[in-house]
Amino acid sequence: MLTFESLVETAEFARKWVPFCKKYAIEPRAPEFYFSQKIDYLKDKIQPSFVKERRAMKRDYEEYKVRVNALVAKAQKTPEEGWVMQDGTSWPGNNPRDHPGMIQVFLGYSGAHDIEGNELPRLVYVSREKRPGYQHHKKAGAMNALVRVSATLTNAPYILNLDCDHYVNNSKAVREAMCFMMDPEVARDVCYVQFPQRFDGIDRSDRYANRNIVFFDVNMRGLDGIQGPVYVGTGCVFNRQALYGYGPANLPVLPKSSFCSSCCCCCGRSKKASENQIEVYRDARREDLNSAIFNLREIDNYDEHERSLLISQMSFEKTFGQSSVFIESTLMENGGVPESANSSTLIKEAIHVIGCGYEEKTEWGKEIGWIYGSVTEDILTGFKMHCRGWRSIYCMPTRPAFKGSAPINLSDRLHQVLRWALGSVEIFLSRHCPLWYGYGGGRLRWLQRLAYINTIVYPFTSLPLIAYCSLPAICLLTGKFIIPTLSNVASVLFLALFMSIILTSVLELRWSGIGIEDWWRNEQFWVIGGISAHLFAVFQGILKMLAGIDTNFTVTAKATDDTEFGELYVFKWTTVLIPPTTILIVNFVGVVAGFSDALNSGYEAWGPLFGKVFFAMWVILHLYPFLKGLMGRQNRTPTIVVLWSVLLASVFSLLWVKIDPFINISDDTKSRGCIDIDCKVSLKVKGKRKKAGKGSKPTAPEDLSAGGLAKEWSTWAMKKAKLIAHYGFIPLVILVGMNSDPKPQLYQLLSPV
Repeated sequence: MLTFESLVETAEFARKWVPFCKKYAIEPRAPEFYFSQKIDYLKDKIQPSFVKERRAMKRDYEEYKVRVNALVAKAQKTPEEGWVMQDGTSWPGNNPRDHPGMIQVFLGYSGAHDIEGNELPRLVYVSREKRPGYQHHKKAGAMNALVRVSATLTNAPYILNLDCDHYVNNSKAVREAMCFMMDPEVARDVCYVQFPQRFDGIDRSDRYANRNIVFFDVNMRGLDGIQGPVYVGTGCVFNRQALYGYGPANLPVLPKSSFCSSCCCCCGRSKKASENQIEVYRDARREDLNSAIFNLREIDNYDEHERSLLISQMSFEKTFGQSSVFIESTLMENGGVPESANSSTLIKEAIHVIGCGYEEKTEWGKEIGWIYGSVTEDILTGFKMHCRGWRSIYCMPTRPAFKGSAPINLSDRLHQVLRWALGSVEIFLSRHCPLWYGYGGGRLRWLQRLAYINTIVYPFTSLPLIAYCSLPAICLLTGKFIIPTLSNVASVLFLALFMSIILTSVLELRWSGIGIEDWWRNEQFWVIGGISAHLFAVFQGILKMLAGIDTNFTVTAKATDDTEFGELYVFKWTTVLIPPTTILIVNFVGVVAGFSDALNSGYEAWGPLFGKVFFAMWVILHLYPFLKGLMGRQNRTPTIVVLWSVLLASVFSLLWVKIDPFINISDDTKSRGCIDIDCKVSLKVKGKRKKAGKGSKPTAPEDLSAGGLAKEWSTWAMKKAKLIAHYGFIPLVILVGMNSDPKPQLYQLLSPV
């Protein structure tokens, strides 16, 4: 109801705002961001009436905001009887999980003009039907419903997809996309034009790499030279025909023999071959569709019943669903609605195509529209299009086309990365994995396939990354350098590989024009996200896909300041924060233990120490933005995070001290290193007996007296305390010492060590 009433207010405000923007070439055309710009708005504006009209428009916008905020306040508390519309009838969408499909045309109908009498763009409210027991597929299902509604009402040949938190920053953006979509040389095989994502409200240093400069300015530009960039979910203009599962018009039909030679050797070979054959010969179906639409257009004496029969005979309903109006719209490559259609019929048909049961036994979500099966349906949808032979275009106008908002605090940013990584894991474990999907058609270029493989396997790099970040601490805690000594040839190869990686990064930076700081922020957050969000995504994806267990890592919000970038310092407790906090603590403990060991061992231990400390500090330097975000503005961290992290760090460090896999303990070493009370006492008794002689009567040693036992206990406790202080386990000693009689518990806890 809030969305509906807000659109009503927006439609009224648009009657004034749209002609004002066109008259004075306003950029951006989102009023909130236009009026908040800290620039000289009189620059290049020579009309004397501009200042007066701008002040009036700003006043109208402030009034519009007041009305919308009043709607928001009203919506905070839903009436017990539900929302009621102006005519007294109950609002159909009072139950968000059980309501009929709803469509309301606000702008674009006859008589809807702005204050100057010009026709306004169409504005339509759509709410698809929701019923219990039906799978609605979230965003992907909503996008498919909108595709069908727009095809029924307007059937424009191109579709602009934007997220709700993005706005049009460049009014010429659609025209930029049309230059590619309508180009006579390249347009016939272009499925979509992707724009880079740009964001507002990010802190100047971009602490958590929200801008993704390396991805959008390096990776995506590189993909533009292969087969095109991947679809990133927003800021994209689509060719409607590509969404319907067709291949490009100028692609040659492949011979049937290509299937048998390219099918992989696995179970169900014939079934998979037949599925691939349907995909490859989808272009042949286009010829049937074109002939059918020719018959539908040329034969005027067909009534509605005969037209429906013809469409059913062509088996279109199995692909697109049971809507003759929608099926006919899919056959119009240049868009448009039938001339014979009237508004009431189109609205009725639009309600029909957004029904919750419309997609049953069709190809929607499988081969048509946005593909289901992953939370990152954008990657999957673009991948299917490229497999059919389409190519995409990356468009980077001088003025950013679209801008949006990004989650700038640490917890929200990690959960965003977790959602992306989880989608990649789901694709990896599905039949659409680029490792084995789409070989039958041979239309996906090998470099493009490698690029898609990279987009789905990157979460699994979290496993070696955890080892990489833990090894420096392990080296410092155990006193051993785990990296083996390399030969001269191996050292040269290692240095050559290392230098090639550095030179490649430098060349990419120079080519793309991004700065060192942006590159370094990307490197830092790659480590932060890898040991937290990516790691959780791997386990969550495996549990979800293989065991059917769906886990959630929820966040708990806390209050923020009203100052600039106040959201940056908001801290929200989440389980994802535990692994990087643990690694930070382990590395800090390792550095302290390394220096303390070097102080005890002499000057010869300082040389190897610097190599180990360098790697540990390198890990800490990568995790510095995480540490800064964890401490917040007031340098406060939730106690639960500290306790869990210290506990995990202590447990893992104790395990390493207990196992100590780098030392082979012989029997002689065991006897010399024995520090157990019973062991020491028995050795001393044996020594006294030997000294007394063969016939002498053994006497009770002084060490078995009360004073001797106390001395033995103090010696043993001092050695244990040194060991504990060396490895940073003082919190455990304090916890044990809180008991009334600490000796038995302390002995029981530390004697295995």
